[in-house]
Parts: sequence; C-alpha cells; structure tokens
Amino acid sequence: MESNWKGIKEAITSTCHEVLDYKKHHHKEWITVDTLNKIQERRNKKAAINTSRTRAEITKAQAEYTEVNKRVKRSIRTNKRKYVEDLATMAEKAAREGNMRQLYDTTKKLSGNRRKPELPVKSKEGEMSTSKGKHGIQWTSKIQLDDLDFADDLALLSQTQQQMQEKTNSVASTSAAVGLNIQKGKSKILRYNTACTNPVTIDGEDLED
Repeated sequence: MESNWKGIKEAITSTCHEVLDYKKHHHKEWITVDTLNKIQERRNKKAAINTSRTRAEITKAQAEYTEVNKRVKRSIRTNKRKYVEDLATMAEKAAREGNMRQLYDTTKKLSGNRRKPELPVKSKEGEMSTSKGKHGIQWTSKIQLDDLDFADDLALLSQTQQQMQEKTNSVASTSAAVGLNIQKGKSKILRYNTACTNPVTIDGEDLED
C-alpha cells in the first residue's frame, strides 16, 4: 500500500510541476544574490525536516534548519542596513544639491512608501477626519507629507539638529491629533558625518542614536 501511494504521489507531483510550474518568489530589491542562495538553502532544510522519518533524522534536520535560518536573518539585516545607508547618502546628496524631487522619492523609499485606504479617522475630540480635509505636514512649499493617519514608518531628513527636532515635534503633534502615538523605543536617529552634541527628543526623552 505504501509503495503504491508513493508512486501516486510522485506522479501527481511531477504533473503539477509540468503544468503549474514552481511558485515564483518575489523578493525586495535590496536582497543580494548571496542572501537569496541562503534563503533557498533554508527551504531545502525545511523540506528535509518534512521528509525525515526517524526521530534522530528530524532532530538533526531541525538543528540544521535553525542554524541556516539564523544566517538568513543575519544576512537580510546586513542587506537592509546597507540599503538604508545608501538611501540616506543619496538623500543627503539630493538635499545638498537642492534636488527636491529626488529627495522626496528617496524619503518615500526610506519610509516604506506604504499606501493605505483613505478611511475616516476619529480624532481625540470625536471629529471624523477624511482625506478631503488638510492632513499631514508641509514638507516644502510644494510637497506635503501625507498619510500620517495610516503611516507605519516615517523617515525624516534634516541638515541640522534643530530642523530635525522641529520636524519630529511636528510629526508627534500631528499624529497625536488623530489619536496616534510615536513609539519612542522604535524611533532611531541615523547621523551621517556628524557628532551627537544635542540629542533629538520626544516628550523630553532622548531618541536612540
């Protein structure tokens, strides 16, 4: 019975591969080929767990998967860190040259560029706020930072500590107006070629530098 089922399973699997092809995995643009290879290795280790039969084989396969999974996560963090640093350098160059379009586009990438449905939001005063009203923070004379009602991540860029503090205060107050709070523990300051002489704060607490 087991041999018959094995033959049927192989026939079904082979037919599915020919007709349906393999599932295509989409990945972030900043993930390197080396990391993709590690991800594939992790898939193989996961499959090895599912095909293991004895307790010893399962234990060994799980240990190998755990180790590969750690390498994958470490590699992804390294790729993401370099991607963010490159974007920050690009944004600084755009700001220095006065290229506001590139600065805006780069900032959107840094913030994740997540767009959420435009739904009504109730403020602390009980008033309903919709996209028809004025929202966000005036970034420049032509560009406004919108979608604060639904933002998951935001990246603020400034040339000076004072400008960064002012923008941070503005984001905090605008978020509070719609009942949102900035998580201080997850807010980070990334400095480029500058020393920390006066930390940026939220509600009197220093943000991690």
